[in-house]
Amino acid sequence: MRALIALLPGDGIGPEVTAQAARVLTAVGELYGHSFALREAPVGGIAIDQTGDPLPAETVALCQAADAVLLGAVGGPRWGPSALVRPEQGLLGLRRALAVFANLRPAVPHPRVAAASPLKPAVLRGVDVLIVRELTGGIYFGEKRREAGWAEDLCTYTEEEIARVVRVAARLAQSRRGRLTSVDKANVLETSRLWREVTTRVVREEFRGIELEHQLVDSCALRLVQQPAAFDVIVTENLFGDILTDLTAVLGGSIGMLPSASLGEEGGPGLYEPVHGSAPDIAGTGVANPYGAIGSVALLLRHSLHLEVEATAVEAAIAAALESGALTVDVADPDDRACSTGEIGDAVVAALSLHKETR
Repeated sequence: MRALIALLPGDGIGPEVTAQAARVLTAVGELYGHSFALREAPVGGIAIDQTGDPLPAETVALCQAADAVLLGAVGGPRWGPSALVRPEQGLLGLRRALAVFANLRPAVPHPRVAAASPLKPAVLRGVDVLIVRELTGGIYFGEKRREAGWAEDLCTYTEEEIARVVRVAARLAQSRRGRLTSVDKANVLETSRLWREVTTRVVREEFRGIELEHQLVDSCALRLVQQPAAFDVIVTENLFGDILTDLTAVLGGSIGMLPSASLGEEGGPGLYEPVHGSAPDIAGTGVANPYGAIGSVALLLRHSLHLEVEATAVEAAIAAALESGALTVDVADPDDRACSTGEIGDAVVAALSLHKETR
């Protein structure tokens, strides 16, 4: 296979973790006979510094021409939330330019890092949850107004916006354990009542074998901490998904462990990124956790390039590296030697090569 991958390292620790993810992607190409062309472009704060625009036209053009996009992180204190031009505008604009509307965030805790989670090992046993977050609607993209003494953010959803992300989640549930939990706030919000009605209709008419349950977002948050193994696939709107997916970081031991994929209609380039932020306080120190970025490579191989064998190999290499004790400081036990960002990349690439040799 020949594929063009756009690399957007971004800000803070983004370049550090993206470099390790790119190493793994290159190794996959060499081991399995693929040709991956990796081309880099600026986004976020660094793009503001270079061009005055958090999403330059050249970056958009590269991403739209690519087979997939691998992103690091955007943001930092140099570009505060009150600034007129902010790094996060680049991320929202990129999602819009790529027409990605379904954000997939899996959380599968590895036993080697279970001690890093504040939850009891018994609670984490058997956890394999996938959250599908609607990405381009809701309050983040609604009309906003600010006047003296008050502000307004409008939350809107159309039936089609809801139906298309529910279809993605239901298809994923079909390939897993057949259970779908739709999360809303239907006891208060009109958009949530529409969400519940559309979800019920789509699943009933198009996915008859799926077991569907509805849950309010507040009770879902509680249940994710108390009984995370009870969930299979969760689908929810933009704001609720943003919050719940960060909550699942406690399941994996660290937010640095979690990958993500943002998908649109079939055939368009997907957007892949770790779920952590730019972490400017540790940028440049060599301690950032690249497992989330490397896990995003596995999702890229699976969903955009349709290379399931290679995706599974990357996931197996991550598991092997963790089992060998390749742990960054955020997940290491007090008695462990914490590895650097680069050492994690070394361990995963070595495990990937060994996996290929033994197959």
